[in-house]
Amino acid sequence: MSSQQTHDPASQLRKTALNAVHRKLGAKMVDFGGWDMPVEYSGLIAEHMAVRTGVGVFDVSHMGDILIIGKQALAAVQHISMNDASKLQIGQAHYSALLYPQGTFVDDVIVHKLGENDYLLVINAGTREKDWNWVRQNVSRFNCHPKEVSDYYTQLAIQGPKAVDVMRKLTDVDLDSVKGYWFKYGTVCGIPNTMVARTGYTGEDGFEIYVPSDEPTSERVWNEVMEAGKEFGIIPCGLGARNTLRLESKMALYGHEISDTINVWEADLGRYAKMDKGDFIGRSALEEAKAAGLKRILVGLEMIERGIGRDGYKIVDDAGNQIGEITSGSPAPFLKKNIALAYLPPAMSAIDTVVNVEIRGQKVRAKVVPTPFYKKPKKAVVSG
Repeated sequence: MSSQQTHDPASQLRKTALNAVHRKLGAKMVDFGGWDMPVEYSGLIAEHMAVRTGVGVFDVSHMGDILIIGKQALAAVQHISMNDASKLQIGQAHYSALLYPQGTFVDDVIVHKLGENDYLLVINAGTREKDWNWVRQNVSRFNCHPKEVSDYYTQLAIQGPKAVDVMRKLTDVDLDSVKGYWFKYGTVCGIPNTMVARTGYTGEDGFEIYVPSDEPTSERVWNEVMEAGKEFGIIPCGLGARNTLRLESKMALYGHEISDTINVWEADLGRYAKMDKGDFIGRSALEEAKAAGLKRILVGLEMIERGIGRDGYKIVDDAGNQIGEITSGSPAPFLKKNIALAYLPPAMSAIDTVVNVEIRGQKVRAKVVPTPFYKKPKKAVVSG
């Protein structure tokens, strides 16, 4: 392309079926992992607070979906992921990860058991091609069929304490019988056989629905969700609020808390690595890493002096030597504090340990705090 020609960088980006809707709503759009996605509509704080106190809806159709079906589907899933999929019942999902042989992350995933020999892996948007190639190569020795089905679905996340009230108006699924990390099929917005999962990336109650990805259907469902949610104050939410919500809830983001250079123990995700389930990719490296001892571990920080610790900021000792790094940091709209996730040496990881965050050449104090920073309130049990 000659320097005289101008081009629209957004035209090079992939778009979800709802792209025109986001633009019509005046969303601020950004390049996210090669996708043209809304970062905010009415403002990050308003969107974050809607999800914590009411309900918000996210277009998460950029997420990837991989089906693994066939006689040895379970064996294949067990081989490529660290959690124990043999414990899943049909209609149940769990958090897991795909690991490299060195025990570091290809990606984190949600594994859903659709049927006796059918599994669905929901993967991250920015790693879709890499994950798909990895899965395809590593299940090839099993009697199963992996299929990339990401573009078949528009995925909407309806999140917040009032999400269930919105969903009741849209589906015939008995939502009370769908517990966290379970899913059912039913009619949603008139579409039969739609998957309704009680999952999300906000630390709040909510549902993710999977509908056909053609534009007319996607737009109709979006509009019906918005209409059903009107009485509950539903608002559309972008990736900005999604990020602050998951940060308050200490949910890992690929390329930040987890990556191909960070292992499972360091990321404080060892509880999901079922070392006793039999062999899986990365298991022996994890055993070696555990025996060798950790050099760093993920902790939560709260700023105790004025300043915001941002992604990539250094953590230094009193002499100014780097001892760690922030992976994700921002103001927490609901908690009204400045928080961060960071890697520190284990000796510095005890609660209330004070460290220095380097902000524009200045040392600003922060302390290690328990995580998750935010936990959704337990529902009161009404005795009759």
